[in-house]
Amino acid sequence: MRPILHTSLVLALLLTWIGILPWYPSSTHAQVGKPEGLYYKSWAIIIAVENYLLAPPVRGAVEEGKKVAQAFRQLGFDEIVEIYDKEATSRRLHQVLTDVLPRKVGRMDRLVIFFVGHTGLTQDAQGKDMGYLVPLDAQINNAAKSVTVEHLKEFTRRSASKHTLLIIDAPIRGWETTAPQQLSLEGRQAPEADTERRAVQVISAADTSGAPVRTDGKSVFVQTLLTGLSGAADLNKNGWLMASELGAYVADQVAAASKGAQRPVSLRIDGDGDTVLVEGRKAAFVLGAGPQTPAERQQAAKAQYEQAFSLLQEGKYADEALERLDRAIEYDPTFGDAYVLKSYVRLEVLPNLDEALAAGQLAVKHAPDNPDSFYTLGLIQEKRGRFKEAEEAMVQASKLNPGYQDVYFSLGTLYADHLNDQAKAVEAFRRYLELGGAHARARDAVSQADRQPKSAP
Repeated sequence: MRPILHTSLVLALLLTWIGILPWYPSSTHAQVGKPEGLYYKSWAIIIAVENYLLAPPVRGAVEEGKKVAQAFRQLGFDEIVEIYDKEATSRRLHQVLTDVLPRKVGRMDRLVIFFVGHTGLTQDAQGKDMGYLVPLDAQINNAAKSVTVEHLKEFTRRSASKHTLLIIDAPIRGWETTAPQQLSLEGRQAPEADTERRAVQVISAADTSGAPVRTDGKSVFVQTLLTGLSGAADLNKNGWLMASELGAYVADQVAAASKGAQRPVSLRIDGDGDTVLVEGRKAAFVLGAGPQTPAERQQAAKAQYEQAFSLLQEGKYADEALERLDRAIEYDPTFGDAYVLKSYVRLEVLPNLDEALAAGQLAVKHAPDNPDSFYTLGLIQEKRGRFKEAEEAMVQASKLNPGYQDVYFSLGTLYADHLNDQAKAVEAFRRYLELGGAHARARDAVSQADRQPKSAP
């Protein structure tokens, strides 16, 4: 198995967490490279306001918000943020849009924002119509505390997310749009070009001439949306569910159900890509069945591992990273590199020496060609006070990768501090320096040894 944590990356991750090496900023803008799938992380922000303080209630809004949240959980979204009634104040919504999401959402993420509640209409400085979302503590006919279309536009400009989809169960005006996109996937199995390009898209429940239809207190738009997200909106039946397909499906179905009284609108307001809601090759288990075949389970395990590794590189979300590693191991109990990373997490990030040792032993069993399996196990044994076992593991790591300079530094300190073998300590430190290491302790040890007079033969 090809090593995943090469040379000093275990140590780099370690130093990131203990604060010595601030390589990765706190924002997920630090995401580098390409994720295993289309996205590093998927976010769904669900906002539902039913019992307004200064406006009539929107019956059933919170229940509908919870159903939409559950639909995105079933689609495999990582972060579901639910903001209902008393939490949906003007201050809270503005904080989420101007501070929380811009800091946390990364450039290889997807983001869906769903809103159900009242909307209003005002005019901007140029006299053009501008719609707004009404928070819990705002009035319908006063935009002072609202979230305007301009606020939403500014948020999407600031957000680093690759794909952003706004779904609004109300009519709202004021979007500056590019030409409506055609369905992306006709006759194709994998929409590579569309999924790589940035996109900001909007699906709203009605155009300016209509209003959302509610039957028995239930929104026709939301009911249709949920049906579409369950797979019905995959119009070309190729396993990929795209925002453009969802928008077209909802527009047609709601217009038919309301006999033309309500006409949803699907727009693209930035970019020329298309948000993916279900990735074709993952559709079999994303929609709730779970990975079934050995190949699907290995693929799912690898995706969980890659996401865990990315979270650790960012220097946060350690609990979530550990959960993803456990899930990867559950999918594939022979996934050696997952054990390697888990042993490191349990050694340095979320310390638990018993779990670290168990994971380290399984790492050397299932990833015997990965030098990090033995290096991390050696660090674990050293911390447990089992110094000879630590030496054996680190020596094996050096045999698997003779250029692994961090192993030689660790061996040098192990010999000097715990095994009382200064000759081997100097030998290990010397090899570390030859490989480009520069730690002062190694330099001092080698310099002092070289100054010692040689004994006569």
